[in-house]
Amino acid sequence: MTIVHLSTDFPDSFAPQKTHAIKNLVDSTRDDFDHLVYSLNRIGISPIDAVAASAKGWNSHQIGRDEYGPVWTYDAPDNGLYLRSSLNALAEVIAADLQKQNIRPSIVIGHKLSIEGIIAAHIAKLLDIPYALTLQGNSDRKILNIRRDIRGNYKKIYHNAAMVFPFTPWAFSFCETYLGARKGPVQMLPCISGQEQIIPPRRSNGRLLTAFHLRHRKIKNLPNMLKAVQKLRSDDGTAILDIYGGGDTKDENAVRADIAAHAPGRAQMQGAAAHDKMQAVMNGYAGFTMISRNESFGLVFIEALMAGCPVAYPRNAAIDGYFDGHDFAISVPANNVDAIAEAMARQLADEAQIKSKLLSWQESGGAECFKKTNIAAQFRDGLNLAMGKGIEK
Repeated sequence: MTIVHLSTDFPDSFAPQKTHAIKNLVDSTRDDFDHLVYSLNRIGISPIDAVAASAKGWNSHQIGRDEYGPVWTYDAPDNGLYLRSSLNALAEVIAADLQKQNIRPSIVIGHKLSIEGIIAAHIAKLLDIPYALTLQGNSDRKILNIRRDIRGNYKKIYHNAAMVFPFTPWAFSFCETYLGARKGPVQMLPCISGQEQIIPPRRSNGRLLTAFHLRHRKIKNLPNMLKAVQKLRSDDGTAILDIYGGGDTKDENAVRADIAAHAPGRAQMQGAAAHDKMQAVMNGYAGFTMISRNESFGLVFIEALMAGCPVAYPRNAAIDGYFDGHDFAISVPANNVDAIAEAMARQLADEAQIKSKLLSWQESGGAECFKKTNIAAQFRDGLNLAMGKGIEK
């Protein structure tokens, strides 16, 4: 069975820095299916050029081929202009490319409803095959809110998919509210982590940590987290928020300036930690706090919980919906400094009680659904169901 994946978020020779979320899914089921990935890279063009392209034809090119499949670029303007026109044209080119190679996929997967979903649905119609979708959170929510004029089109794509794989409960809830309740199958699909060691909680150093590449300090909401730290009392005056992450000199100076402006003496930069060492680092802290302004999933939160470190995460983002009712995972509005400070205070004051509940979650198998083997099984079973069911009419 050949599974064709369409992804603008797949690391390739054109843009190797992209996230590994989809690549990890493909790798986890390589023994089950023949995967063919069309890695797609948008080349931004001006609105004026887009007007000409809509009349004369949209440019798209295969620029290479990697281990997983062809690497493509396609022209399209920013801000969702000419979205359906450019993506349907790309779908027709890809469908023709598959036919030229005598490849008839068992299913095609669009790895985001808002972009790749349009392409997948059109290819599925042209080739008379089923299609599936993944829901990835921020991008889908942003684009669907921007392009309210094509909401009806998105409703058809969402409801006619043979399977929908939401990465998070909140992303699924958004689509259900915005597009209506699906009658077809849905399989929740967390992202796969490279670090899934289970480390029991232990008494900490009495501090909190956060971790991100320093160039992302604004989207990770560092100023508000520092303002929250400043609100907390500390009898000995020691820093209580350690900031892990690398960056260039400009990034480091910007973070130092943020600390000086919002929490002098209450936060410290710790530099970058090797990814395979980060769980051991987390295990020594009272809690991990990262109240990002945007976070589609946030593997770091799962890695922290597996490492015995309670977390505070952004509400209606990241892992929200997976840990309702669990004290060791606190959701916080990103724009509410007082709420962030309250969550930090709880992590510090109630550390023993919170970590006791986290240990019970670990020992009862709560972390198993976030492990690679189980995620791979959920993906495999969902695809098999979708291929047996076909497109819902």
